[in-house]
Amino acid sequence: MSQQPVVAVLGLGAMGHAFAANLLKKGFTVRGWNRTRARGEDLLDAGITLADSAAQAVEGADVVIAMLADGDITQQALNDARSNLKQGATLCQMGTIGVEATDQLIAEFKSVRPDVVFIDAPVSGTKAPAENAQILVMASGDQSKAQAAEQVFAAIGKGTQWLGAAGASSRMKLVVNSWLIGLMQSLAESTRLAEEFGFSTDDLWKVLDGGPLAAPYAKMKLGMIASGDFTPQMHLVWALKDAKLALDAAGDSKLPALENIVDVWQQAVDAGYGEQDLAAVYQYLKR
Repeated sequence: MSQQPVVAVLGLGAMGHAFAANLLKKGFTVRGWNRTRARGEDLLDAGITLADSAAQAVEGADVVIAMLADGDITQQALNDARSNLKQGATLCQMGTIGVEATDQLIAEFKSVRPDVVFIDAPVSGTKAPAENAQILVMASGDQSKAQAAEQVFAAIGKGTQWLGAAGASSRMKLVVNSWLIGLMQSLAESTRLAEEFGFSTDDLWKVLDGGPLAAPYAKMKLGMIASGDFTPQMHLVWALKDAKLALDAAGDSKLPALENIVDVWQQAVDAGYGEQDLAAVYQYLKR
């Protein structure tokens, strides 16, 4: 049996916390850092070592996971940590930070720390799948040097899809999230129309479930709408951030539906729904 790599997790929000917890359950040595230290303190009994800085967290780590909110925060943390990374360490950038920030990091590490294996590895899945190690890792980079990373991915997810050179995965992540965002907006509007006609969310799901449109994601979000419980699996404000990143990266592609969704979701965030699940856009439409 190959030895498990020592892992540092930078960012212990919903996703990073789930990654760290699953790694600890599977016997990995885990070091964690979060800007708000309290986010990781519940994992101390499970064996995590909390650091006071990103630089301290990565010392001696074989694999470093960066799971931070956006490109600026990720850049700041990795700039802090870069010189402390061990020779030949693997860096897995797993946050949704967009194409421009990802490409900039890839170029910087190639120039300043070419010994570091940079894996671009955002995930498909939200809080509950992450907690249950059911996310899909979308990885890109030099797979021939990613054995340690693949051990980590196997512990935190149900599978890894390799997509090519580093940077490809961040592009696919924006594609996947654009689909998800469009589905959520359509589902919210369809639910409003169903209610106008006197149908319940249960009626709507039964019809969807009888044919090829029965996406499990839609069932979960209809359940949220029916219960009125919008405890976030993915915060509306972060989904809006991802939609804007997709538009920024779209180039000459025309994405009018996504542009309209960004306008609506910005209004919903401004109206106070940002810290709820993205399904709360239904509540905004219902006002």
